[in-house]
Amino acid sequence: MSSLPRTLGELRRSIFSEERLRTRRVKDELRENLTSRLRANGDAPVFAGIVGYDDTVVPQIVNAILSRHNFILLGLRGQAKSRILRALTTLLDPHMPYLAGCEVHDNPYAPICRRCREEVARLGDDSPISYLSPDDRYVEKLATPDVTIADLIGDIDPIKAARGGHELSSELTVHYGLLPRSNRGIFAINELPDLAGKIQVGLFNIMQEGDVQIKGYPIRLPLDVALVFSANPEDYTARGKIITPLKDRIGSEIRTHYPATVEEGIAITAQEAWTRRNGHPLHLPNYVQEVIERVAFAAREDKKIDKRSGVSQRLPISALENVVSNAERRAIRNDEKVVVPRISDVYAAMPAITGKLELEYEGEMKGADHVGRELIRAAIAKTYDEYYTGANVQQIVQWFDLGGEIQLSDSVPAVEALEKLKGIQGLTDKLGPLSVTQKDSPEQQVSAAEFILEGLHAHKRIGRSEERVFKAGEKKPEPAREKSFEPDEKPYRQRRQFN
Repeated sequence: MSSLPRTLGELRRSIFSEERLRTRRVKDELRENLTSRLRANGDAPVFAGIVGYDDTVVPQIVNAILSRHNFILLGLRGQAKSRILRALTTLLDPHMPYLAGCEVHDNPYAPICRRCREEVARLGDDSPISYLSPDDRYVEKLATPDVTIADLIGDIDPIKAARGGHELSSELTVHYGLLPRSNRGIFAINELPDLAGKIQVGLFNIMQEGDVQIKGYPIRLPLDVALVFSANPEDYTARGKIITPLKDRIGSEIRTHYPATVEEGIAITAQEAWTRRNGHPLHLPNYVQEVIERVAFAAREDKKIDKRSGVSQRLPISALENVVSNAERRAIRNDEKVVVPRISDVYAAMPAITGKLELEYEGEMKGADHVGRELIRAAIAKTYDEYYTGANVQQIVQWFDLGGEIQLSDSVPAVEALEKLKGIQGLTDKLGPLSVTQKDSPEQQVSAAEFILEGLHAHKRIGRSEERVFKAGEKKPEPAREKSFEPDEKPYRQRRQFN
C-alpha cells in the first residue's frame, strides 16, 4: 500500500491509467478477473468453499458474470446464497483508487459528485487519492419491510444545509444512501421479496439507466454498481413478492439447491462446523457424520415436515457441534484423553435439530421431539445398512433374546462401557466394517459397538428403553389359527326341526 500513488498526478503516471479507469466499469472488472481465473485454474473451483454447485449453480453464475448481468439467487434457507454473493469480492481488483474523503468513492478521472469535481478543479494533480480493498467494495442490505427510499438512495440533510449555508436543492446537502455508497462496487440485497413494492420501484433507474435521483431534485448520479439479490421463492406469498418490472430488469435468475449426495453434505458440514477446539483431541467417526447428515436428508423427505420452508444445511452443522460438545463433556468429566462421539450424542443434540424443523399438522400432533427421534432412528438404520448389509449378527441378537441386557448412558466412561460390551457374544468381533479393531482406544471401540446396537434397534431386531437399556425386542404375536375339525367331528350347531 505504501508504494501506491497518493496524488492524482502520481496516479496518472502509474499502472492506473486514465483510459483504463474511465472505461472499465465494475461488471467489466468482474468479467476480466473471472476470465483470467478460468484460464489460469482450469478445473479448479471458481469460488473457494462452495461445495456441491460445481456442475449446477456455479456455471450459471459464471455465465451471468460473463454476460455482465445483474442476477438473483433463488433458493430455500441454508443453501449458501449469501456466501456465494460475498464470494464475488474475490473477483475484484486488490486495490481501487478513489478521491480521498468521497462518500461515493469517485473515480479520480471522472468524478460524479459536486464536492469531488470542485476539489479536482481546485487542487488538480495534488488531489489526494485513497484505496478500497475488495471487501470495502461490497455492501449488503437485508431487506425488511421498514426499509425506506432514503435508506437505499439517500435524502436531503437539512443540518448539512444549515451548517454549510447551502440551498436544500444543492448536491452538497445530500446524505447518500447505501446504493450510492456502493458506487464502483457490488450492492447485494438479501431476501428481496421482503422489500416493499414501492421501494423496489426505486431500483428501476439504477438497473436500467444507471443513475439515481434524490428527493425529486435534479441531482443525477450515474452510478457504477453490480446489483445482486437473493430470495426464497417459497416465501413470496407469505412475505411479499418481487414486482414484475423489477424481475424483468434482473438479467439472470439462478436456482440453488441442497446437497445432492450425503458425501457433499458431509463435506459442507465438516467445512462449516466448529469442531477444531482447544481441548481434547477429537476423533470423529465417519458413521457418526453420516448419521448426522442423513437426519437432514430424511427430514427433507418426511411428510410431517414442511417442504416449502426447507430444511437448512445449518441443521447438520449445528447438530454436529452439539454432538462434539456432548462427547467433549463426557471426556472432561471422565478424564478421557480423546473425544469420540457416539450415537447417543446424536440424540443429545436434539435441541439443534427440532428448532430447525417447520412441522406440518401431523408433525405438530406428534410433537417435535417425537419427529426428531424418528428422523435419527431412520438415519441410523440407513447408515447401518451401508456397513452391515448381509452381515451375520444373529449371535448378538440371540444374546439379547436369551435375556441379556445392557445400559449405555451417554455419560458412562468408555473403559466401564467397554467391559459391559465385551460380555455381548460376537459384538466386538463385528467392528471391522467400521475400521475399528480391538487394538484401538476404548473410546473408539465403545462408539463403534454402540452404533451396531443402535442399528439393530433401528431395524427392530433388539429393543431399547428411554433409559438406554438395550434388551430383547418385542416378539410379534403369532397370527390366530382357525380350529380344524376331524372328519368325524362336527361343531355343535343348533338345528331347527321342520315338520
